[in-house]
Amino acid sequence: MFQIDVMSREPIYEQIGEQTRKLVLAGVLKARDKLPSVRSLSSELAVNPNTIQRAYADLCAKGILTSMAGRGYYITDSAKEIVQREERKKFDALDALVRDLELAGVSREQILAHIREL
Repeated sequence: MFQIDVMSREPIYEQIGEQTRKLVLAGVLKARDKLPSVRSLSSELAVNPNTIQRAYADLCAKGILTSMAGRGYYITDSAKEIVQREERKKFDALDALVRDLELAGVSREQILAHIREL
């Protein structure tokens, strides 16, 4: 389910968090789905359990996961809406990028044509 790039500059706990968010958006992980235990995921990925714990704690703090003592970590009922809301914030970065491109002489038509190609 999770794949770690040890050569990436992005910390492993952030890679796990980002992959979890993408799996929620894609519908692979749904509300009330149980995630692998900290111990099993750390063994599977060959990383320190504290790294997995930190990823899960960050996701809990954002409301994407919930922890049930002795039972593990689960996707919350509102996880998909939370992740969608986070993703929509990327429009702010897109706005800034479009303004920068226009200052660099790129027309809106060129920007739109590029977006359509994507």
